[in-house]
Parts: sequence; structure tokens; C-alpha cells
Amino acid sequence: ELRERAVTEDPAVAEQWQVQQGSALDAEWLTSLGTFDVVYSWGVLHHTGQMNVAIEATSSVVAPGGQYAIAIYNDQGGGSRRWLQIKQGYHRLPAFLRPAYVVLVAGCYELKFALARLARGRNPLPFADWRAKKSDRGMNAWHDWVDWIGGLPFEVAKPEAIILPLREKGFVLDNLTTVGSGWGCNEYVFRRCK
Repeated sequence: ELRERAVTEDPAVAEQWQVQQGSALDAEWLTSLGTFDVVYSWGVLHHTGQMNVAIEATSSVVAPGGQYAIAIYNDQGGGSRRWLQIKQGYHRLPAFLRPAYVVLVAGCYELKFALARLARGRNPLPFADWRAKKSDRGMNAWHDWVDWIGGLPFEVAKPEAIILPLREKGFVLDNLTTVGSGWGCNEYVFRRCK
């Protein structure tokens, strides 16, 4: 989508884009690309099954002075362990039962969210939130719930588990937005000093 937007604004930009497919876990492939002023991975590395390896590999291609922007699921302790159990439950079911499982789990959460909206004097129906999610996450409410309920691999980290290893590699944290103790991704922007 970024390429299409850039090409729409200036068709000559198409020649400057190079789109390749590879794995964040393939350090050899990443190294073959060279180094970059900006390396960006938003909400992906925690789905590789080897999050720390993926962070190590992708951060290694950031040029000195470059930026490394990542979003990683927040470790909520027991809440994250419950989400992992929900996700594992989804995958233990036969495929024909999975939609009913999504409806059951999502229904519980949607009821909780509806009550919270009502308590704040808002319309309890979820349609405005669903539209916002489509704009924010790029998928409709159904696919968003399937992603939340069945999306594996699923890894989480507390901010210090991300910040400290990168600091040892010569990165400085320029910006951090956390979700506190809630669900979702903590957002990090690092700068490589060496």
C-alpha cells in the first residue's frame, strides 16, 4: 500500500522501489540486503515463533544513526498467559468448530466492551469500534477477532526485555509508547549509535 500511494503521488518513484519477500528470521538474507536508515516492523516479530532471534536479525541491518521502529505485544503476565491458552484452544479444535469458538470468545469480550461503553454514556453497540478497527488494523471485525483468538505464534515482552538487549547492541530508545498493563503492542523507536 505504501508503494502504491507513493507511485500515485509521483509515478517516477516506482523505479526507486524494490519489493522483496523474505523472513525476519533469515539473518543471512537480511545481511545480504545491506544496512538501512530505517528498519520498521510493526506488530510482526512477535508472530515469528522466535521473537528474540527476529529482533536480533532485523536490528542488525540498521545503519549507524539509523532508526529501528518495532511494536511488540505487551506482556500482561496472567492476562497474556490466558490469551495464549485461548489461542491454543482455538488450534486444538477441528476447523469446523473454530468459527463457533470465535463467536463464543469474541461475544464475551464484546459484551464486556458494550457494558463499558454504556457505563461511559456511549452507545453500547460495537459498530463504531469495528469501523475504527478496520481503519486502524486493516481488517474487518471478524478477521480481527480470528487474529486475536487464533493467531499463533504469539509472544509477548515487557519493555525492559526489549530495551536492555538493544541497548547492549548500541541502540538508544528515542520513543516509547506503552499500553500500560493492557493488551496490545508497546511501540518502540530506537536510534543506533554505533
